[in-house]
Amino acid sequence: MSRLCLIASFLCLAVMQLIAGPSAAQPAGAALTGKVIAGEAALEGVLVSAKRNGSTITVTVVSDKDGRYSFPAARLEPGTYSLRIRAVGYDLEGPAQISVAADKTTTADLTLQKTQDLASQLTNAEWLASMPGTDAQKGQLLNCVGCHTLSRPLTSKYSADEFLNIVLPRMQGYVNQSIPSHPQLRRAERLREERGDQRVQVYRGAAEYLASVNLSSQPTWNFEFKTLPRPTGAATRVIYTEYDLPRETIEPHDVIVDKSGTVWFSSFGEQNLGRLDPKSGKVTEFPIPEHKPGFPTGLLGLRPDADGNLWFGNMYQATIAKFDPKTESFKYWPLEGEENIDAAQINMVSPQSSAIDGKVWAQNNGFAGIHRLDVATGKLETFEPFKGASGPHNIYDVIPDSRNNVYFTDFRQGQIGRIDARSGQIKLYETPTPNSAPRRGSMDAQDRLWFGEYRADRIAMFDTKSEQFGEWQIPPKWSSPYDVVLDKNGEAWTGSMSSDQVTRLNPATGATINYLLPRSTNIRRVFVDNSTSPVSFWVGNNHGASIVKLEPLE
Repeated sequence: MSRLCLIASFLCLAVMQLIAGPSAAQPAGAALTGKVIAGEAALEGVLVSAKRNGSTITVTVVSDKDGRYSFPAARLEPGTYSLRIRAVGYDLEGPAQISVAADKTTTADLTLQKTQDLASQLTNAEWLASMPGTDAQKGQLLNCVGCHTLSRPLTSKYSADEFLNIVLPRMQGYVNQSIPSHPQLRRAERLREERGDQRVQVYRGAAEYLASVNLSSQPTWNFEFKTLPRPTGAATRVIYTEYDLPRETIEPHDVIVDKSGTVWFSSFGEQNLGRLDPKSGKVTEFPIPEHKPGFPTGLLGLRPDADGNLWFGNMYQATIAKFDPKTESFKYWPLEGEENIDAAQINMVSPQSSAIDGKVWAQNNGFAGIHRLDVATGKLETFEPFKGASGPHNIYDVIPDSRNNVYFTDFRQGQIGRIDARSGQIKLYETPTPNSAPRRGSMDAQDRLWFGEYRADRIAMFDTKSEQFGEWQIPPKWSSPYDVVLDKNGEAWTGSMSSDQVTRLNPATGATINYLLPRSTNIRRVFVDNSTSPVSFWVGNNHGASIVKLEPLE
C-alpha cells in the first residue's frame, strides 16, 4: 500500500472515531461489554448474567438506554463464562458463552430473538394481570405463590370438581415451607382458620375460577398475555451478585449480614442454619436437632440481639432457639405442656430490644398467640389477643419497640396490635386500607413500624407515638410486598413475592425505583446493609436455592 493510501486510511479512521463519539468508546475498567440488540433495535433494561464455568457465583448487569451493558473488571475473573439474559418476550440467540481475559476488555454484542414460549417467562404478577376475573377472584391465588408459581395450576387441565375434591384439599394438607421438590405434610390444623362449610365455600370459589382460566376446556388460554415493562433509567444502574446454594432443597427464607460482613440465612424447610462467605461463595451449615420428631422441619425468621446472637423459631418443631456465632453453639427453649399442641408453629422470634428487660418475644401461628420468654429463667408467658373472638386470625410478625413493647401484624384481619410490656394491655389498630393483610416489618430508630400490606400493594408505616398510619402505593398491581426495612438514608425497601421486583421508596416524595431480579425469585425477608455506600440489598431466593445481593450504583 502506498504512503498516500496509508495516510488516507488513518484520516478515515480518525473521522470515524470522531463521528462515533464517546459512546462508542469502551467503558474504563470493563472486563466484558457490548450491545444488546433485537433486529435493528438496541434494547434497554435487559438483564445480562455471566457465570464462570465451575463457579457458584453469577454476576448480572443491565443494559442502558443505548442497549449497552458492561461488567466491571473487578467483578469478572479471567475464564470462560456462560451468558443468559432476562427480558420478557425475548430469548438469547447468541453468543451463549464468552471468554474473558486478564487486563483486557472483551466485546460481545448479544442478539435476542422473539420468544416462542412467552407463558414460561411470565411472573405471577403478569399472570394475574393477564387473566380475566375480579380482584377478589384473582386475590385467592396469592395463597398459592408461597409454594409454587401460578404456571402450575394455570397450565393444568383439572376441572372445577377435581380442584374442589382433590387438588385444593391436597394443597391445604401441605405446610407453608413445602416446595415441589420437598413437600411436607401438616400434622394438625391451625385453630383460627376456616372450618367445615365455610372452608368448602372458599374452595368452591377458587376451584371454579381456576377451571375457567386454565387449560381444562381449551387448547390454549383465551386471554392475551400482559407483560411488565423492562427496567429503565435508575433501575438499570445496578449490579447483582447471586450465590448458588449446595442443594435445591435449601430454601433461604431470611438473609441477614452481620457486622463482620458474614451472611447468615435460615433454611425454610430443613433443620439447618446457614452461613455464606460472600467473598468465596463458601456455604457452611449448622445442623439443628428435631425437638418434635415426625413433625415438619425448617425455620423462618432470623433476627439478631444486641450482642450479635441469632434468634429464630423452629416452626413446627415448636422451639425458640438462639445461636452464638462466636462459639457456634445453640441453646433451645422448646414449648411444653398445653402450649405444645400439634398445630404449634413458632415462626418469628424477636430479641431486638431484649437488653431492656431480658425478655424475647415470639408468635405462635398454631392458635394466633404470642409468647414472651424470660431468657434468664426460661419461663414462658403467653398472650392470646383473639381468644373468644370470631373469624380467622393469623399473627404473622412480632416487632418490639425501643422499650420492648411488642407490636404484631394480624395477616387475616388487617390489624396492627400492641402489647404493653409492663401491664400486658392489648390494643388493636385497623389499617387505613381494609383487608390489607399486614405481613412482615421492622421498627426504625424513631419507633415507627414499617410493614408490607400484602393484599393492598402498599408499604405502610405506623407511628407508635402518634398512633397514626402512612401508606404508599407500590407499583405494579399485584406486587404483594412481604417485608419492609428502612435504610440509613430514610428510604424504604421491599420485595414482591409475585413480580420478582425489589422496590426502593422515597417516603418523602412517593417516588419508587423497581429493580428486576435476574431470575424468578420468591422474595420473603428483605435486608439492607447500611455499611456500604450506596447501601446494599440482600434477599434469599426461597424457591431457587440462592442468595442475591443487589448493589444500586446511585
